[in-house]
Formats: sequence, structure tokens, C-alpha cells
Amino acid sequence: MKTEQPILTTTVLAAAALPARRFVTTGGAVPAAGAKVLGVANANYDQGEQAGVGVLGILLVEAGAAVAVDDDVQTDATGRAITKAAGVYAGRALDAAGAAGVLIRVACGI
Repeated sequence: MKTEQPILTTTVLAAAALPARRFVTTGGAVPAAGAKVLGVANANYDQGEQAGVGVLGILLVEAGAAVAVDDDVQTDATGRAITKAAGVYAGRALDAAGAAGVLIRVACGI
């Protein structure tokens, strides 16, 4: 079982439905592909709820594609972690994912 070690968690007002274990923007939305992120939603949230967002630490994130250990990651268009291409750095993968949908540990804000 994979665990996470959040160091800092904050809240944002969810501007839209936010799925658990996916990246979130400072505006409380699902980020565009490659966009800057605030952190990772710690549960599912409906629009208008105060959403808990892990911003610093080792956090569980859903992969959006295959990811290798030590890859720098960015967000895809649905808030999942993918290997960084031209997007903004969102963290470093501490686990590998063979395909989309796998939860991996990502070092965020470190």
C-alpha cells in the first residue's frame, strides 16, 4: 500500500467538481494541460465546497499515462500526473505507473 506524507494542506473554494488525487489550481479548478498547480485534492469535492489541497510533501496523485520513477511531472488536462514535456513542473514521481489510472507518490513543493 502506498502512503503519503503531507506537510502542508490548505483549502480553496472548488470552482468546479474536483476529483480526489488530482492536481488543482489556486482558483479551485482542474488545471489545463501543463498549467501551474497549487497542489492535489485530498478527496472528491463538489463545486462550491471548500476543498482540501495538499501543497507540500509526498502526495498520492493519479497518473494520466505511463510515468517512470524520478520523472519530473506536470498535469494533463484532467489534473492527472504525466511526464513533464513543455508544461510547468508540478513535482517528481517517486513511483512508476505503467498506465493511466495508477496512483503514484509525487514529491510536491520540494
